[in-house]
This record gives sequence, C-alpha cells and structure tokens, in this order.
Amino acid sequence: MDQRERRRARYVGASIEKQLGALPVIADYCHRLDLADIIDRACPIRDLAHLTHGQVIEALVANRLTSPAPLVRVTEWAREHAVEEVFGADPELLNDDRIGRALDAIAPELDRIVGSVGAQAISVFGLDTSQLHWDMTSISLYGAYEQIDADHPAPKFGHPKDRRLDLKQIQAGLAATGDGGVPVFHRAYDGGAGEVAQVVGAMTELQKMAKPQEFLLIGDSKLVSYTNVSAMIDAGVGFIAPASKAYTPAARLAALDLDSATQVDYVAQRDTSKPAAARGRWHVSEDTMTLAGKRKRDPVLTLRRVFVHSTARAHAAATARAKKLDRARDDLDRLARGWVPVTTLTRKP
Repeated sequence: MDQRERRRARYVGASIEKQLGALPVIADYCHRLDLADIIDRACPIRDLAHLTHGQVIEALVANRLTSPAPLVRVTEWAREHAVEEVFGADPELLNDDRIGRALDAIAPELDRIVGSVGAQAISVFGLDTSQLHWDMTSISLYGAYEQIDADHPAPKFGHPKDRRLDLKQIQAGLAATGDGGVPVFHRAYDGGAGEVAQVVGAMTELQKMAKPQEFLLIGDSKLVSYTNVSAMIDAGVGFIAPASKAYTPAARLAALDLDSATQVDYVAQRDTSKPAAARGRWHVSEDTMTLAGKRKRDPVLTLRRVFVHSTARAHAAATARAKKLDRARDDLDRLARGWVPVTTLTRKP
C-alpha cells in the first residue's frame, strides 16, 4: 500500500454496529403471515404518512420478541438493532406518539385482524386444524381502573387463577392447534365474564377460520353446558371435555368395575423411558348421559361419556389420601392429649 492509499484509509468513515439477532427470522414470518398488509387493509392511512400502521406493528412485534421489557424507549431499541435495514422503518419514527396512534387504530379492528392472521397461518404453514384446543386464563391487574372504555374489556373482580381476589382482572381466551400447539385465535374478556358463556363465540370464530375442514374442539369442563353443547351439535362441531362432578355423581363412579373395563394401548409421555412393567396402565369404559335444558321445550341431549382409569393416578391419589389421614390422626392424638393449639394476639403499646 503506497502513501496515498494509506492516507485514504486513514479517513474512512467510522463503522456502525447494530444488533441483528432474530430480526430476519421475525421479518420473514411477518411477511409470510401478511401481517402488515392485513393491518393496512383493516386500518388504512394517508399516503403522505412515513410509516403505515402495519409497518409500526411489525416493528413492535419484533421489539416484543427481542426485548420483552416495558413498552418504553422503542426508538432507542430500534437504533441499537438493525430495524431500519430489516424492516425499512426509521427508528426516529417509532416514537411513543406514533406507536400509540397505531395501537389506537388497530384496537377496534383487532378481532378482524386476529382472525385474518390466524387464517393466513393455517393456509401458509399448512396447519392441521382438525383438533383445536381452547382455554381461558386470567391476568390480575393493580390499580382502581375507575374510568372504563365501554368498547373494550373491563377490569373487574372475578375468579382469578392466581387466587388474588383482592385484585381486578382481565381474562384472555386462546385457541391453539393440536398440530404443534400453534396459537391461531385469541380474545380478551371482561374480568367478571363467565368462562362457560364464551365457548359458543369462540367456537363460531374457529369454525370460520377452519373451514371447509371440520374440527374437534378440546377444552376443560367449562365446555360442558346445555347451551354450549347444543350449539356445538347444531354447528356439527365435535368436542372432548372432562365432565365435572355435577354431571358424574359419586355413586356412578363407585359402581364402576375396573375388571370389566377395557385396557387401552396408551403410554403416557412420562412413562416412555420406563420398562414396560413399570409403566402406568389405562382402562376405559363408556356409557351415555343426558343433558336437559332449563326450559321444558328444550330437547334432551344424549352424550357419549367415557370413564378413564389410570393406575399411576390411582396410586398418587391413594398416597395423598394416606398423608391426609396421617395428619388427621396426629391432630386427633394432640386433641386427646389436651394439646390444643392456641393463637394469641397481642397489641403493641
């Protein structure tokens, strides 16, 4: 290298380093899901805008996946990551105000957007929707939430999964495919909404998404009510759900005979590495049950009911009962000896 070349090399501009990480993968998935275009069709914006709502949400999805922290300083995150190079979004345009406008724009169209993205995922990735799993959970919130937007789910007291009865909550329902457990549908509900009452609405949306293929809806015991079962039968949707004690009296369970049940060729995942002799055994028997509506004119529904017996679960239940009996005997022995636990409350002066 001669002196002229060395001088030129000395004044080369400073290099810029940015984190790339998973951004190309996220961008490819967003493109295949048609995320930005689905949002832009639902929430169009003026041609003069530097970024569409779809572009902003794509960048926000990347932010959530690569930096799952409180939704602040997104601009700084975009500067440090190759957001402009991968998504074509200027970091300076991803300020709090622009993100807020995008979120406000998609809020009233969220159900439409979620349904379209779910249908696109089923189509593009060839997901098998013959089995769809549906369940709801609760998200506890801190704060009073005295001002509630009537157009959106309201934080209310309910039956929280985390048993924080002192906190208001929002509920969320999620449907995932049996094929890979891929989420294809979600919905937010009021904190006080009953789980049973949300099944029909979710089933209707899933049926639109899965067409023309029929599907089996799998859920928990909240699936089983006269209204839900009647709607699923009318819609031609099969379902599997555990029956609560209200539909299976203890006397019926006590009358079951394990010797007359059929052993099935099933191995639980936890037993796959065990020798055959050490694996749990499963037996089934079945009958029918009826479900009546509240009104006299409601037709009585006849359902197939399957009883499942697991030797592993039976052993675990027997062990738990033995421990409870041992604790009860200890408590009775202490009472018999006159040792009664007393709690004393004292007040500081």
